[in-house]
Amino acid sequence: VQFVESGGGLVQPGESLRLSCTASGFTFSSAAMSWYRQIPGKQRELVARISSTGSSPYYADSVKGRFTIFRDNGKNTAYLQMNNLKPEDTAVYYCYTSMMDYWGQGTQVTVSS
Repeated sequence: VQFVESGGGLVQPGESLRLSCTASGFTFSSAAMSWYRQIPGKQRELVARISSTGSSPYYADSVKGRFTIFRDNGKNTAYLQMNNLKPEDTAVYYCYTSMMDYWGQGTQVTVSS
């Protein structure tokens, strides 16, 4: 099993980023996918989750209306579109699948003026 995450970076408040998580080694189209984030010294928190078919996404209250999780099963890739970023969104973002209990390596998102 392998995840390749990309898309993090340094942006100013109000800007956007799109994170990608490309998976291999398991049947991606059968797996729900999640994005978590972690700030140093704090617990990892669930940001968004999407079912295997892409229906009924879940969002943490702190990102509702700003973030969108979606997937392309043909590309074995899950995405997190992050709009109107705020400094409090600064964290390392991880993709995760409970199907394999597997985490990506994480990608840093920094929102700062």
